[in-house]
Amino acid sequence: SKHLEEEKKKTEALLYAMLPQHVANQLKEGKRVEAGEFQECTILFSDVVTFTNICAQCEPIQIVLMLNSMYLRFDRLTTVHDVYKVETIGDAYMVVGGVPVPVPTHAERVANFALGMIMAAKGVQNPVSGNPIQIRVGIHTGPVLAGVVGEKMPRYCLFGDTVNIASRMESHGVPSKIHLSSSAYQCLKYKNFEITERGEIEVKGKGKMHTYFLIRNK
Repeated sequence: SKHLEEEKKKTEALLYAMLPQHVANQLKEGKRVEAGEFQECTILFSDVVTFTNICAQCEPIQIVLMLNSMYLRFDRLTTVHDVYKVETIGDAYMVVGGVPVPVPTHAERVANFALGMIMAAKGVQNPVSGNPIQIRVGIHTGPVLAGVVGEKMPRYCLFGDTVNIASRMESHGVPSKIHLSSSAYQCLKYKNFEITERGEIEVKGKGKMHTYFLIRNK
């Protein structure tokens, strides 16, 4: 009975690492998880600068060790700042504040998490150059749909234009900088952060957008 309880805890820990707790509990009970609509949340994407070049010049194990070192640091930060890690795709890391539990401080949580990421990346070595890796970070605030997709390996996924724009903020970003959309800036401008204006840039598929850089928490 004791061993069974221990194994049950291990299984639950694994499930809670993959899905939000209340979603995992519903699935365990055999219930269907309804998709949810969130009026406002903040989404972050990050990636490693020149990752393709690093992959071309390294052994696979070096890439795995580098990413693992980086993701362990980022995972710890998600706990510190209470944001939800949605997924990792290659070198890209995606988190959200305000989903699956809506909170008014979603933008501040993600902003502080992003600042922590920039610091954490300095502790991860680029296997090619031996220098610390550089990451690009993009943040956008807006509405999303969220729901569980798949049966074999169910994932809690986010959908909507907010996801696309957050991804664009990252891809149009600058190494070691945190790139904010104007909606993310509106949420943060009176919250004791130092923010500089980038100005108007051409964003693929979106036209001209006014964007900003998050510098630090004052």
